[in-house]
Amino acid sequence: MLVNTTNANCGRDILTNASYGGDILTNASCHRDTLQGVGYSAVFLLGFIVNAAALWAFIARRKDWTDTHIYMLNLALADFALVLSLPFRIYDAFFCMPMSRLCTFLIATHFINMYASIMTTAAISVQRYLAIRFPWRARSWRRKKVMAFVVCLVCWILLITVATIFRKENYPENLWMCYERCKDHPLDGQFMVLLEVLGFLLPLVMIVFCSCRVICILSKDKNKTEEKKSIAGIVTANMIVFIVCYTPIHVAFIVNYYTPVPDNWKNVHLPSHKYLLTSEWIASTNCCFDSISYYFLLKQFYSGSKRAPQSFSSKSTI
Repeated sequence: MLVNTTNANCGRDILTNASYGGDILTNASCHRDTLQGVGYSAVFLLGFIVNAAALWAFIARRKDWTDTHIYMLNLALADFALVLSLPFRIYDAFFCMPMSRLCTFLIATHFINMYASIMTTAAISVQRYLAIRFPWRARSWRRKKVMAFVVCLVCWILLITVATIFRKENYPENLWMCYERCKDHPLDGQFMVLLEVLGFLLPLVMIVFCSCRVICILSKDKNKTEEKKSIAGIVTANMIVFIVCYTPIHVAFIVNYYTPVPDNWKNVHLPSHKYLLTSEWIASTNCCFDSISYYFLLKQFYSGSKRAPQSFSSKSTI
C-alpha cells in the first residue's frame, strides 16, 4: 500500500510503500532541462569515442607500458567511467528520474571519477616535471611503474573513503531532483573544505607550478627544436584547459554555500544555482579534452620510437 506524505524541507511528495517498508521520493514539479540534456549528450558521444579508443590503444600495447602510460591509463579509466554515467544524467534532464539511492550512487560515481581525473592529472604533472628537471636521475629511477600504480591506487582508495564517509550528503532526503540538492541544504562544511583544498586547490598549485617550470626549462634550452616548442605549447594548452574546466565548479560550490536562500526558493530563480549546473557541465567536458594528451602520447607509442623516459613524460601533458 502506498501512503502519500510530504517532505517539509524540499516540498516533495513521498510515497511510502508499506508492503516493502521503503520510501519512493517523487518530485511533483519535475523540471526538464532540454539544453542540459543536449549538452551532456554531446559530451557523452565525444567522450565515449575518444576514451574507448584510448583504452583500447593502451591495453593493446600493455607490454610496452612505462610509468607515464599507467598514469594515462588511470586517467582514461576515470574519464570513461564518468562518461558511462552520463546516460542517466541525460535521461534525468529529459524525463526526470525518481529520487532513490540510485541517485546517491550516480552522484558519487560522477564526482569520484572527476576527482580521480584531477588527482591523476596532478600526479602526471609532477612526474613530467621531475623527468625533465632531473633527466639523468629519471633514467636511473627504479620501480617507476610500481610507484605509478601505487599512486593511482592510493588516489582511488582516498576518494572512495571520503565518498563513503560523506555518503549521507547525497541521500534522497537531501535532493530536490536526482542530480540537484535542495537549495536550503548546503554541503557539510568539512566536506566543502576537502573538496576545495584537497580536491582542487592543492592539485591546481601542483599543476601550475610543474607546468610553468617545464615551460621555463624548455624555453631556456639553447637547442630549441620544433618538438620542444610543440611540447611547451601542449603543456600550456592543457594547463589552461584544466583551469577553465575545473575552476568554475569549485567557485560555484563556494558561492552556493554562502548564498542566502529564501524560504520560497522553489519558486525563485537563483542565478547561483544555474551557475552551479552550468559549471558541472563545463567540468564534465574535461573528459573530452584529455584526448589531446592521449593523442600525443599514443602517436609516439605507435611510432616505435624508443626515446628516453623524459620524452614520454614531456608528451604526456595534461
